[in-house]
Amino acid sequence: MSQENYDVIVLGVGGMGAAAAFELARRGRRVLGLEQFSLGHDRGSSHGQTRIIRKAYFEHPNYVPLLHRAYQRWYELEQLQGRHLFTECGVLSIGTPQCELIQGVQRSAREHGLHVESIAGSDLRRRYPAFQFGDEYVGALERDAGFLYVEDCVVAYAEEARRLGAELRPFSAVTSWQATPTGVVVRTEGQEYAAQRLVITAGAWTSQVLGDLGLPLTVRRKVLHWFGTSDDRLFRRDVFPCYMVQRSGSFFYGFPVLDANGLKVARHDEGLSVADPSQLDRNVTSADEEECRGFLRQHLPAVGGSLRFARVCMYTMTPDEHFIIDVHPAHPQVAIAAGFSGHGFKFAAVVGEILADLSDKGHSELPIGMFSIGRFK
Repeated sequence: MSQENYDVIVLGVGGMGAAAAFELARRGRRVLGLEQFSLGHDRGSSHGQTRIIRKAYFEHPNYVPLLHRAYQRWYELEQLQGRHLFTECGVLSIGTPQCELIQGVQRSAREHGLHVESIAGSDLRRRYPAFQFGDEYVGALERDAGFLYVEDCVVAYAEEARRLGAELRPFSAVTSWQATPTGVVVRTEGQEYAAQRLVITAGAWTSQVLGDLGLPLTVRRKVLHWFGTSDDRLFRRDVFPCYMVQRSGSFFYGFPVLDANGLKVARHDEGLSVADPSQLDRNVTSADEEECRGFLRQHLPAVGGSLRFARVCMYTMTPDEHFIIDVHPAHPQVAIAAGFSGHGFKFAAVVGEILADLSDKGHSELPIGMFSIGRFK
């Protein structure tokens, strides 16, 4: 078996891997990216047309500095590509005043000086007549937020990485890897590659690639739906924002109507556990559809048309729903990014930079302490 040599191998070229390959190539490294599917595929977690991006992060205020950096990097990618990837249309969070979503948004805004407008329930119905919520709900509107065109972003980073000399090989599933005294060896069917460093961004396949670590990751099946509306003009992005809604026992999110597919809506919490991501059930069932229709009937009744489009994707969850971004505890030449728990894609632009730092220096100046592998011991 012949062997090819590189400075860095990136295992998995989805959102995080494509951004890492770009950043490493920009630093002059000879990069090989290995992806088991096509580039910009719909088999993992980085697909479905759009992903929300926001700074007033309800999950934890410590994410906000990374988001400032991510915004800069997404705008840079747009400039490099000469194409539109990031649309600012605002993100409206809706819930009761004491719920985790509203409290978390307000906390991050307060601690980092972000502008978030508070909206009472009666004003919510007046300003956004498509929504139907009682006075017990309030809104928190972040105007400096919106959505990313997710597949376009992945392909854009892959194109820029290739432009800088990275070799990206789709349809190259990795069968094994091992650390060596001088770096790593990675094998695919019929080919062997050596490198000084390895970056693992394997998404839902992380537990298979890093079985020796026993990371506490679970994979969930998630379904994205696009429904017809009674009047698409109510849902144009100039009058209707991206939204997140936390109710008692459920959390939904969605987007304005962007094209003929209609309004996109999905449930953020729950989701069936997936034992093998390669065997994910991609059939959208009537139960999947009804879950979203129940939410729409109650809170967005003008979205009651036919199901026009649907996609199934996966969340790779950690127990605390925060990321893993670290070096391998036994092999410092291996950098790992995993467990993005359904809210990670917006960070891909900065995660690529962090992974390049970890590969080059073993550490990053960016604040990633809360993402240590060691917290699970």
